[in-house]
Amino acid sequence: MLFNSLHFLVFFPIVVGLYYGLPPRWRNSLLLVASYYFYMSWRAVYALLLLATTLLDYYSGYRMSQLPTKAQRRPWLYLSLASNLGTLFVFKYFNFFRDSIAQLAATLHLPIGTGPALGLLLPVGVSFYTFQSVGYIIDVYQGRLEAERNFGRFALFVAFFPQLVAGPIERGGHMLPQFRREHEFDYARIVSGLRLMAWGLFKKVVVADRLALLVNPVFNNPRQHPEGPLLVLATLAFTFQIYGDFSGYTDMARGAARVLGFDFNLNFRQPYQSASVPEFWRRWHMSLSSWFRDYLYIPLGGSRVAPSRAYFNLLVVFLVSGLWHGANWTFLVWGGLHGMYLVLSTWAKPWRERLAQFTGLAARPGMRQGLGVFITFVLVAYAWIFFRANTLSDALFISRHLFSGWQNLHGRQLATLLLDFSQHYRPELAVAALGVGLMLLVEYFASRRSPQVWLAAQPFATRWVGYVGLALLILYLGIFNSTSFIYFQF
Repeated sequence: MLFNSLHFLVFFPIVVGLYYGLPPRWRNSLLLVASYYFYMSWRAVYALLLLATTLLDYYSGYRMSQLPTKAQRRPWLYLSLASNLGTLFVFKYFNFFRDSIAQLAATLHLPIGTGPALGLLLPVGVSFYTFQSVGYIIDVYQGRLEAERNFGRFALFVAFFPQLVAGPIERGGHMLPQFRREHEFDYARIVSGLRLMAWGLFKKVVVADRLALLVNPVFNNPRQHPEGPLLVLATLAFTFQIYGDFSGYTDMARGAARVLGFDFNLNFRQPYQSASVPEFWRRWHMSLSSWFRDYLYIPLGGSRVAPSRAYFNLLVVFLVSGLWHGANWTFLVWGGLHGMYLVLSTWAKPWRERLAQFTGLAARPGMRQGLGVFITFVLVAYAWIFFRANTLSDALFISRHLFSGWQNLHGRQLATLLLDFSQHYRPELAVAALGVGLMLLVEYFASRRSPQVWLAAQPFATRWVGYVGLALLILYLGIFNSTSFIYFQF
């Protein structure tokens, strides 16, 4: 079930009405049933996989809570990790590693048999709920969290429908106490949640899905569009498409949870306003970034080791992050690029300070900030090429041709080229430009004051002009063909 579908438009009000109409003791049960229905509406049989993960991790956590030392708890930790990561490997990575080994064997003329490929469909959201459950198990093992004794409550923590299939990846210490509390009907909170859902829907159907109509023709057939200006346009379009798509989903998830009385952690904080790549990763997909920091980077030694080892730790984390996103070499390269960005940023920090002093930028913080934002945006946008490309060959082709054709183009010729390409997409170009501009404007002011807070403080008439205006933009400019969210594939 998609947030931008008619199915969800019917499903969600029914759940909300029943939730606040039932006695508090039945509400978690309702949410659990609704969450499994939400997941089963995609493919019912994979709900068994979700249930198996829940049962194993609940029992592993329960057993660890009865054991006083880490040495005694360790077998249950290993059992949970092996089960969760093994399931993820079989469904998501087996065929990738099989094919990679077969290609390597063929290149080296080695007689290695790899066996048949597995014809398994990747379960929606498996990477998200697996990491959420693994985080819970590690926290219980480390003694940072008491194991949840109520199975229904734990099952709801794993399967809660707003964030089940694409995050944010929540922590047990944040969500489990919320499932123990009673949530009363709060008009202001519900309106706030609905506003957030509407804004997320705008970012999805007006911004992201419109931009997809420009991105897909180029990235799906890059050799038919080898002109540098078109490749740059498509790359910039995807840069905003993926942000509108993923942050739009997160806004809708956080809004839906807020309507029901729950708070999710912030997952995006104006990432394209970042003045460095490390800052970008403190603003982009924050729940995943903090997960890798706490459960991989710090256990590897973090930055409290020799510089060379700290650089190695960063590269490992981002290569794993790339692999988490997808079983394809393109994602590994994308993760490796960001790992190298962070290593170089850390290594070059003293040199940047000296250069800033030498050029006078140290005395002009505004100019220095703007330059940092521009450079960071270019680096991030370039890496998105590998994230979006279907194959590594396509990504390398696009990279090689980004600067081709510019030298022979004057302003009028460039305009003609772009208009020729967009003759079938002129409405999409205009709508996408309007949507991106509005999104960036709201994000800019949101970095100074929450638009939710600002809007709530306005007179009744002003608020409703804003609501109606946003609704009209969504209805008239949105694409309602139930397009899946990009991160559903992960």
